[in-house]
Order: sequence, then structure tokens, then C-alpha cells
Amino acid sequence: MGMWLLYFTIVALSILVYKLGFAQKLPLGKSIVIYIFLAAGCTILTALGIFLPITEGLVVAALILIIYKIRLRQSKKQQVEAK
Repeated sequence: MGMWLLYFTIVALSILVYKLGFAQKLPLGKSIVIYIFLAAGCTILTALGIFLPITEGLVVAALILIIYKIRLRQSKKQQVEAK
């Protein structure tokens, strides 16, 4: 049960990091293929996550990208208001 929780946590965090940092507008078919390969790659990360801090690294990456997106949105909002 613990391995499945670790796997789903890693998949969820990987999807979040992908969406925040790397995702582009793609057709539905290509997006599905990307998420399938992302989920397949997370099986390897889950095996490594037993001994290495994979989940913690994904949490840190997600937090940094969230802060970046918030700051970017604020910066764009201030530029629009300045004009």
C-alpha cells in the first residue's frame, strides 16, 4: 500500500511540476501520450524514491514554480496598470 501511495504522490507532483514549468498547449492526443510516458517514468522514480528524496525534491520544485508563477502574474499585472 505504501508503494502505491508513493507512486501516486510522485505522479501527482510530477504532473504539477510539468504543468507549472514546461507544459504548452498541445492537442489532446499528444497530451495523453505525454502523461502516459510521465506516469511510466514515475515508476522508475518510485523505485529511486525509496532511497533518495525524490518526493521532497518534487515538492521543492513545485513550490519554486508556484512562487515564480505568482510573481510573474503580479509583474504582468503591474505592467498593464502602468500603461
